[in-house]
Amino acid sequence: MYHEAKHVFANHGVKVSSVEVDLPAMLAQKDTAVKNLTRGVEGLFKKNKVNYVKGYGKFLSPSEVSVDTIDGENVVVKGKHIIVATGSDVKSLPGITIDEKKIVSSTGALSLTEIPKKLIVIGAGYIGLEMGSVWGRLGSEVTVVEFAADIVPAMDGEIRKQFQRSLEKQKMKFMLKTKVVGVDSSGDGVKLIVEPAEGGEQTTLEADVVLVSAGRTPFTSGLDLEKIGVETDKGGRILVNERFSTNVSGVYAIGDVIPGPMLAHKAEEDGVACVEFIAGKHGHVDYDKVPGVVYTYPEVASVGKTEEQLKKEGVSYNVGKFPFMANSRAKAIDTAEGMVKILADKETDKILGVHIMSPNAGELIHEAVLAINYDASSEDIARVCHAHPTMSEAIKEAAMATYDKPIHM
Repeated sequence: MYHEAKHVFANHGVKVSSVEVDLPAMLAQKDTAVKNLTRGVEGLFKKNKVNYVKGYGKFLSPSEVSVDTIDGENVVVKGKHIIVATGSDVKSLPGITIDEKKIVSSTGALSLTEIPKKLIVIGAGYIGLEMGSVWGRLGSEVTVVEFAADIVPAMDGEIRKQFQRSLEKQKMKFMLKTKVVGVDSSGDGVKLIVEPAEGGEQTTLEADVVLVSAGRTPFTSGLDLEKIGVETDKGGRILVNERFSTNVSGVYAIGDVIPGPMLAHKAEEDGVACVEFIAGKHGHVDYDKVPGVVYTYPEVASVGKTEEQLKKEGVSYNVGKFPFMANSRAKAIDTAEGMVKILADKETDKILGVHIMSPNAGELIHEAVLAINYDASSEDIARVCHAHPTMSEAIKEAAMATYDKPIHM
């Protein structure tokens, strides 16, 4: 809202004499939102008669968990079925100590006491770009250091290039194919020593704050999984079968601690399916149909296959694209950056992947998620009446472009 007030309002004839950031108030609003959401979950526990023990747990046996509670007590909880759902933690980098003040994780990046003049983000994945986008819009000079050749490597290549150009227009700088080899936080700020990924001359970057965002790792340390014989892979993820069962009878695992996308909504679906299996019913989660959203500005949302994946798999496909520059609602509200891209099987027209870059792409993507889950064709979407003027019309037009041609471009 601050960024819009400072840079966008005037385009719509709204004059603001001065705009300032009250960071403590902004963080207080964030804390209130988090508190209300977590209390909401606790309220659901109470409503559904779920016993809730707050603390750190570890296995005593496949049917017993010892919990050191936040009240300083120790209790043993017994159960016929135990589900591990401990989520993930920040992946650390060798030689870099996170102090959550000058060298921060995504947790610390949400609690900075002042807006850094210079922010360096290590890692150009979802979280790093989201945090960089937030502080960049609040006035920070943001530089992103990434070891790989591309930002968000799993993203559709065409969308990714447009996305990076958009972030660069917002003054975000990128140092790709770059390796961090040292850090010095002994002074007032932080000095980061980097070099080309393949080796070469070293460079020193200076910043007020460095955000370490090189990925996440399963949070399973201290659970004593090895004590009861639960198998994990080299990355520390718990191995499960299609019913979310581990190799130990009665012990299950879901979410970030098992293979698959590390996303809250994926974990939620895992949890539902796992309990359905335990109850003797049937559950299913298709990870190829789980949407992903990068909450930057603009947002990028996707579901299904990328063009690169289809080429690698040898699948013949059609591509349909529609730019928001040709969308009436986007032009009217002056947010016409981005596009919708649809990939469909060349023979059957079955939708294989959808990729959207735009404000609110995370909301728009769900029409595509529904279509893919029910094996719809691009023509199915194209023949559905969409209200005018709306951003969602761009999905209809992209669908028309996939099997035939759009009418508004």
